[in-house]
Amino acid sequence: EVQLVESGGGLVQPGGSLRLSCAASGFTFDGYAMKWVRQAPGKGLEWVSVISGNGDTTYYVESVKGRFTISRDNAKNTLYLQMNSLRSEDTAVYYCAKEDNRWVGGRVEYWGQGTRVTVSS
Repeated sequence: EVQLVESGGGLVQPGGSLRLSCAASGFTFDGYAMKWVRQAPGKGLEWVSVISGNGDTTYYVESVKGRFTISRDNAKNTLYLQMNSLRSEDTAVYYCAKEDNRWVGGRVEYWGQGTRVTVSS
């Protein structure tokens, strides 16, 4: 059974940092690209970043470039999102998602339950 469990969300002041983690199980982790997707209050889903199975290819939505860094530790079956210089508009529930192959740009097959990030003073 595929399981994706996010952690690391919380309340942070503007300009602060958080690191999200996603613990994966039930599949061969390095065989699949992984993605972070967020949903702000009252808005639709927005993909934030994606990383290939071996970690050598990454992409970011324009609004987080230079502030967020996606990474993965395939030995620990864990995906990360380092978020720096946080803004109020980053407030959202952040979901970890598994794609259907090792290359970025595939179809999302599984979702985690999400972790809430609130950026506020």
